[in-house]
Amino acid sequence: MKIAIGADHAGYRLKDVIVPFLQELGHEVEDLGCNCDQSVDYPDYAIPVADRVTRGTAERGILICGTGIGMSIAANKVPGIRCALVHDLFSAKATREHNDTNMLALGERVVGPGVAQEIIRIWLETPFSEGERHVGRVNKVKELENQFSLHP
Repeated sequence: MKIAIGADHAGYRLKDVIVPFLQELGHEVEDLGCNCDQSVDYPDYAIPVADRVTRGTAERGILICGTGIGMSIAANKVPGIRCALVHDLFSAKATREHNDTNMLALGERVVGPGVAQEIIRIWLETPFSEGERHVGRVNKVKELENQFSLHP
């Protein structure tokens, strides 16, 4: 699977642990930065990752900032993105099974590297359930996205 990943200054250290972990799992990774602890703006990293996912040049996206909150908010502004902020194993599985998420946000200040790796492993390995109720709900979200999207 091709995975795009991005982080801000508060998440780049965890990103630097996650990239080789993803490669060890056999995934192709596109690292879109950042690579320093100097203050940067999280949307500048969230949006390029989300763009890769919506264009299909990456199958999934992972974002990391201090809490994961800002990254998830920014990513979810992009039509076609379903980004979940996850800090536990149960949610990692449920967000794939029930919500068919295509992006994951993590907080470096919230989870350590070991838990982050397990969250990612579960999230990548869990398929969408394709259950009728879940498909219907995801479709409703897509309809809302279309209804409220700004048109040029």
